[in-house]
Amino acid sequence: MSTSTRATNSTLLRAFALIEELLKEDRTTAADLCQRLDVPKPTVHRIIGQLEQEGLLQKEPDSRHLSPGPRLRKMALDILAQRSVGAPRRAILQKLATELGETCNITLLDGHELIYFERVEANWPVRIELPPGSRMPLHCTASGKLFLALMPLHRRKALLASLPLGVHTQNSITDRKLLEQEMEKIVENTLSTDNEELIDGMVAIAVPIYDEVGQVRATLAVHAPTTRKPLASLMEYAPVLRRAAAQLQAVLDL
Repeated sequence: MSTSTRATNSTLLRAFALIEELLKEDRTTAADLCQRLDVPKPTVHRIIGQLEQEGLLQKEPDSRHLSPGPRLRKMALDILAQRSVGAPRRAILQKLATELGETCNITLLDGHELIYFERVEANWPVRIELPPGSRMPLHCTASGKLFLALMPLHRRKALLASLPLGVHTQNSITDRKLLEQEMEKIVENTLSTDNEELIDGMVAIAVPIYDEVGQVRATLAVHAPTTRKPLASLMEYAPVLRRAAAQLQAVLDL
């Protein structure tokens, strides 16, 4: 192997190691990466610059903290969407939807929006179409509010301060103080609801899916038209939803 090839491989592996370390912790800085990787500061800054230029990471508004860039987030979603990767996940979701008789979905957080990542529709004539890939606001969805409530407090406050709290229905919570109170209830119960806050006539409940270190990486939700299931009826599904979330945690490499 030539010297130039070894140097290229070394840089590539360092870039992968840097991305891996970045994803392990919230609010990581270049100084943090230097210390954790034991790599010289100029090298870390050079790699960060290259990754930022390629859209693989980005700097937060304070110019110190780093986060995954749009290209890296898309790559992660594309990997998870691969059929071979998603077969166990899909099987668990299908079994849950069949057991509950209602539409179930897995959602991910992407910046300030919610992504419907995986979805199994209930076989009912009355249903609400939200196909995978749909992006939804955080403040008026069960999964979105769950992500907000369970993220680190400093991130939640910063996000709530900048989020446009649009009115979607008369039940949408658009007052930030009321939304903070809602967050406290969600933290206490580790369960979130959508009481016709996004779409008139649709209710939902959501529970977290954790990773191996206890961070919320996804949510599992069930929703239904109120003509068939009021919110109180959906709440009875919470124990079943939590069991399925634990099963998904074992097969999701998030």
